[in-house]
Amino acid sequence: MGAPFATHHVLFVLWFLATTFSLNFFKVESNSNVSCYEKDKQALLSFKQGLVDSGNVLSSWSDHGDCCRWHGVRCNNNTGQVTELHLRCSRDGDGFLNYEKRLGGVISHSLLELEHLNYLDLSENEFNCTGIPSFLGSMGSMRHLDLHEAGFCGVIPYQLGNLSSLHYLNLGRNFGLYADNLHWMSSLSSIQYLDLSSADLHREVDWLQIMSEFPSISNLILKSCHLDSLNPSLASVNFTSLRSLDLYGNHFNHEIPNWFSNLSTSLLELFLNENSLIGGIPPGILNFQILEYLDLEDNSLSGKIPESLGHLKHLKYLSLSINSLSGPIPSSIGNLSELQILSLGINKLNGTVPKSLGLLSNLMSLEIPINNFKGGLDEAHFTKLWKLKYLDISYTPLFFNVNSNWVPPFQLEYVSTSSCNIGPNFPTWLHTQTSLQFLLLPLSRISDKAPSWFWDWISNIYSVDLSNNHIEGDVPDILLNSTILKLRSNHFKGRLPRLSANVEVLDLAHNSFFGPISTFLCQKMNKKNKVKVLDVSNNFLLGELSNCWRYWQSLIHLNLGANNLSGRIPYSLGSLVELKSLSLQNNNIYGDIPSSLKRCSKLGFIDIGVNNFSRTIPFWITKLTQLIVLRLRSSGLRGNIPLNLCQISSLRILDLANNSLSGPIPSCFKNISAMVMPDPENQDVYFESLEYSFDYGSYFENLMLIPKGHELQYEDNLKFVRIIDLSSNKLSGSIPVEISVLSELRFLNLSRNHLMGNIPENIGIMKELESIDLSRNHLSGEIPPSMSNLSFLNYLDLSYNNFSGRIPLSTQLQSFDAVRYIGNPQLCGAPLPNGCTPPIGESHNRTSTGKKKEDSESSSFYMGMGVGFAVGFWGVCGGLFWNRTWRHAYFKFVNDKKDWFYVTKILKVKWLLEKLRSGGLSK
Repeated sequence: MGAPFATHHVLFVLWFLATTFSLNFFKVESNSNVSCYEKDKQALLSFKQGLVDSGNVLSSWSDHGDCCRWHGVRCNNNTGQVTELHLRCSRDGDGFLNYEKRLGGVISHSLLELEHLNYLDLSENEFNCTGIPSFLGSMGSMRHLDLHEAGFCGVIPYQLGNLSSLHYLNLGRNFGLYADNLHWMSSLSSIQYLDLSSADLHREVDWLQIMSEFPSISNLILKSCHLDSLNPSLASVNFTSLRSLDLYGNHFNHEIPNWFSNLSTSLLELFLNENSLIGGIPPGILNFQILEYLDLEDNSLSGKIPESLGHLKHLKYLSLSINSLSGPIPSSIGNLSELQILSLGINKLNGTVPKSLGLLSNLMSLEIPINNFKGGLDEAHFTKLWKLKYLDISYTPLFFNVNSNWVPPFQLEYVSTSSCNIGPNFPTWLHTQTSLQFLLLPLSRISDKAPSWFWDWISNIYSVDLSNNHIEGDVPDILLNSTILKLRSNHFKGRLPRLSANVEVLDLAHNSFFGPISTFLCQKMNKKNKVKVLDVSNNFLLGELSNCWRYWQSLIHLNLGANNLSGRIPYSLGSLVELKSLSLQNNNIYGDIPSSLKRCSKLGFIDIGVNNFSRTIPFWITKLTQLIVLRLRSSGLRGNIPLNLCQISSLRILDLANNSLSGPIPSCFKNISAMVMPDPENQDVYFESLEYSFDYGSYFENLMLIPKGHELQYEDNLKFVRIIDLSSNKLSGSIPVEISVLSELRFLNLSRNHLMGNIPENIGIMKELESIDLSRNHLSGEIPPSMSNLSFLNYLDLSYNNFSGRIPLSTQLQSFDAVRYIGNPQLCGAPLPNGCTPPIGESHNRTSTGKKKEDSESSSFYMGMGVGFAVGFWGVCGGLFWNRTWRHAYFKFVNDKKDWFYVTKILKVKWLLEKLRSGGLSK
């Protein structure tokens, strides 16, 4: 997913909505009958000449008009002099920027002629990394200056310190700004609102002392400013008027300072999220008298949540998620009667969930996922949660312990119990939830038949995920209406259902659906479908693929694998020009791979293996320049591996195993840059063919590979795999020395061919190799000493070749079982039982010194074997350490949970916005 987003607090949202509404839904005009001051009019026209206005935002600015009635201009009602310019980029009805209407260009000095200008807003435009004009510091009347997110770069001009009347200064989210020092700010004696977010301020070590001297400052926002210290040694600070402090996304890496207790009488909002803070939550921070918003999310805080948390009587928002907090949720949580948002996810919290939680009558969102709680949740935990809309207890050992006839006091819009135990019976209380939009219950241990009301009930839910349960039931002849529907890995059966035009993701894989595929694909109502993901793999579908693909033009991911499909791949399949992944593996499809697929130029994933094509690999495949995965194993393919395959520079997974391919291994494999170069920094777009993301979830492509002698299923970790598997063919010639250029390759399998010659001497430079299988060929010569450099190697099979000489001594090569070397009669040395014969004459001329030397070498050798044994032991038991793919997958899981948590935050803010508009979170 991309960089994490800051948690937007509710007061900021209120301010933002009010500002946006006033500026974009009402034309800013003067109601005065006084005409524009001519000098100001000419100054504005000169200002316009320097701007780039491709969207004609300033079309009303002309010689013939009254400038007080121009777009964005406000004048003094008595004198006609221009006092305010409101030129923020407008937004559309959904709140998104109208990028085509952004202003740019150069800010002209003519603004200096507007002597009474006190309000200037050029925010959210695009000035293409130009500097903030220093002459703005000469506009002595300026009280409000807003340049946030306008594409400015360079040093923040110190001349702004001359604006002693300035109340509001917002330079936030101009990512190229920096400050050498901030001492010039000491003259901003009237400043009340200061936002320097995303400016690099790390050069100024005294930032805290400088800003704490502002006598009137109420809002201080320094998000992502590269600050590295909160100066814990300070005894106190002088923020006497501070109401909101937002320091999200800095790098403090120390404990929360004690001086925060000085803010206990004034502060309403405190945001210290994502700051690498350590230590416990200091008791002083929980004694704030009027605090409403506290965000300590995504730090390294440890210890318990203090019982004194209950003192924060006015708290509305509390996030302590993504830390290392332990112990139980304090029972005093029930005292926070104003609390609306509670987020404690991704910690090490344990114990039972206190029943006092059920007293929070204003609670709208409860998030406690990925913790170590025990016990159950019963009716008492929800007694007064009348306003609860968002419930997430996923990835905890919690279970629901409620009566079958329980009617909850709330109406949820979102519920996630992923990997909890809410079974074995289907939870009947869900039927009472008529406002649900997101139902996420995968891996919830439900082993029951879907109740009679189930299908009609889910038709009103936007996103349903019941994957990986044991839910049974015949699918009735109904119309599925959910936009996202994931029922994979259950026991549903029957014909594939009909789809409404709302469905975008349909995942019914690993069930027992049957019947001809064409009946489903060719329904007339499919003419209006918007399905982007269709996965009905691993069912009992049969028949030939239809020619009804004109109904499925929105498809991005198509998986019909592991069914009983037959016939040919229809030429019309090439009409799916948006297709990024195609899976038809493990069927009975035969004939040619149609050349029409080259029109699907976005294809990055092709798995059509285990079929009966009996043809050569098509040459047109190089037209698919975004191809990442090509799996054609066990497909009856013949002929040579085409050289033009090397032109697919993005290829990471090439599986042509178990065919009848002949000829040499192309030396041009060295041109496949994805196996040579590391991943690009921005790889989200790069892997679009492997993943499809939607609200609160993702669909991952999955692939069965045999990287280490046995089948492994890859899903979300597929992007970390780089493999060449050409095993079980009729390939001849030698292993090209150029293959050692593939420095990012993880798995190499050339076994069961007719290869001859030596292993390339430089194979040891392929540092990422985890698995090599060259068994059952006619390879000869010595094992290259450089192989001992392959420190990540945890699978090796060189058996049944003609290798000779000593196996190079290294802890790595001696850690493998002898069976990986057998069938090479002239190979010797550990771990094989046969030792290597010394050169002729050496045994007859051995002196006592030589004996000692040999004994010493022998001891070293056996010590090496001991070390090798130990390494081998840990190579198995410590697979997570040695197997980089597994390790990547593990850390990706943790990181994805973090990213997932951020995504839920963003979507929840959107949800909160709707509530705010309807008065659901009124102060």
